Amino acid sequence: MERDDSPLTLIDELGITDFEQCFPWIGGDLQTLRDTFVDDDLPNESGKEIQIPVPEIPCGFAPAGKLLAFLDRPDQTRPLRGLVLMLHGLGGSSRRMGLRRMSIALLHSGFAVLRVNLRGADPGRELAAGTYSAKCNSDLIPVITSAKQICHSFEESYEGIKHPLPLYGVGISLGGTILINACLDQSRISQGGHPILDGLVCISSPLDLAACSASIERPRNYIYQYWLLHRLVRQTLADPFGIRELERDVLISSKHRRSRQINSIRAFDAAITAPRWGYESVDAYYEQASPYKTLINNMNIMPKTLLIQSIDDPWVPYLTLNNLREKLLPLGDKNKVKFLLTRHGGHNGFHSQKGCWGDQLVAKWLLSISS
Repeated sequence: MERDDSPLTLIDELGITDFEQCFPWIGGDLQTLRDTFVDDDLPNESGKEIQIPVPEIPCGFAPAGKLLAFLDRPDQTRPLRGLVLMLHGLGGSSRRMGLRRMSIALLHSGFAVLRVNLRGADPGRELAAGTYSAKCNSDLIPVITSAKQICHSFEESYEGIKHPLPLYGVGISLGGTILINACLDQSRISQGGHPILDGLVCISSPLDLAACSASIERPRNYIYQYWLLHRLVRQTLADPFGIRELERDVLISSKHRRSRQINSIRAFDAAITAPRWGYESVDAYYEQASPYKTLINNMNIMPKTLLIQSIDDPWVPYLTLNNLREKLLPLGDKNKVKFLLTRHGGHNGFHSQKGCWGDQLVAKWLLSISS
């Protein structure tokens, strides 16, 4: 664990120990891949299905549709601490084991959880055209509005809860980037200038998309990139509303390896993500959808935020997070962002002898700010 004053104080306050990786999940790659190899035998899906209407993508590529979400409620015998809006990462969904396991940890701590599938993700692929991006605020506005409506409904059905019921956000990998961008665009969502969330946790989330893209293109990450591209291409081609002929030609040729037009995440973003969301180029998309610089200049509109990452993350470079931490240190108590930078843990791994340390940390931190 990086032992500067902020993480040390936070770890002590939460009453947890530093993260320690455990055999056989030693090193960033095995920490990252653990959930691919191990089945935690989680309970069957029991969340209530909710469909959230979303408008057409601003550039007019995709018509209005709906996002599929699942609402998990804790046992009514325990106090309801708040509602947590959870977003998955690139190529993921509400069904991913890591996201569901964290949801269960939050339920056991007294939080309701709304697990949202972003545009194009399964399940829910048939409900909305197109795909998501790192800055899809037009989709997030109705999602957050719907979550606040759920908070109001809980206030009427649960006894002895806070009024208003807090709304928190938890984003895994790119899901955290999306939530940060939504918070920074809060003027379109909130009333009275208040943060749109009462707290936010981001785990292994890219703050600089260009740096992250360059990292995933390293030769050592060939298998990771191939796996992510396979999922992204499959999601895009599975669009029941259809895709543009030019896009289909590029994706199919890539899928069958007749050409190498799309052989990287950057190439996919250049051909699909950037034009679909109205960016002039992939460079413009990476620049404008990366929250790093905007965070530094707009800290006043952020909720209480915890950013978690490991130094041995093979996907997302930790230096961006470390640079942000150093730039925000002069703010002192005015800084709403706390940082936990561990030596080990991989990309959204943090698997220890006692289960997933990351799940425990997120639950304890949200409990600490909800009390």
